[in-house]
Amino acid sequence: MIRLLFVCLGNICRSPTAEAVMKAIVERENLQEKIFCDSAGTAAYHSGERADQRSMKHGKRRGYDLTSISRKIYPSQDFEQFDYILAMDSHNMRDIRKHELQPGELDGKLFLMCHFCATRKETEVPDPYYEGVDGFEVVLDILEDACEGLLAHIRKTHGI
Repeated sequence: MIRLLFVCLGNICRSPTAEAVMKAIVERENLQEKIFCDSAGTAAYHSGERADQRSMKHGKRRGYDLTSISRKIYPSQDFEQFDYILAMDSHNMRDIRKHELQPGELDGKLFLMCHFCATRKETEVPDPYYEGVDGFEVVLDILEDACEGLLAHIRKTHGI
C-alpha cells in the first residue's frame, strides 16, 4: 500500500481538496487497495473541523467529495507511516521540515505538490482562503493536473 499525505496550513482548503481529487482518481483507476490518501495541516487552527464550505462547494461541482476532518500533522507517526508527504507550498514544506525528528528523515518522501504537474506551470498551490471564487477553481485546476502526474509517478516508480 502506497500512503499519501497532503499537507497545507490549516487543512481546510488545499490539502483536503488534494485528498478528495486523488481519492477520486484512485477510485476511477480501481486502485483503492494499493493507494491510501489522507491530509493534515501544519497548524491546528481548524482541528476537528470539516473542509471550508467553499472548497466543498467547488469540489462538489467537479464531482469531488471533501469528507475529511482537519487534523494537525503528527510528525512521529506521519513521517514513518506515509510514503509521500505532499506540501502545497514552500512555507508548508519549511514547516514540515521543522518537525523532522532526524536530519534527512524526509528525503525522498517530501515533495511540493506542483512537482507532479504535467501541464500547469505553477510551482505552488496558492491558498484560496482570501482569494474569492476564482481562487478555489484555480486550486482545483492545479490539483487535478498534479494528482494525475502523481499517479503517473507512482505507477512508474512502484509498478502499480
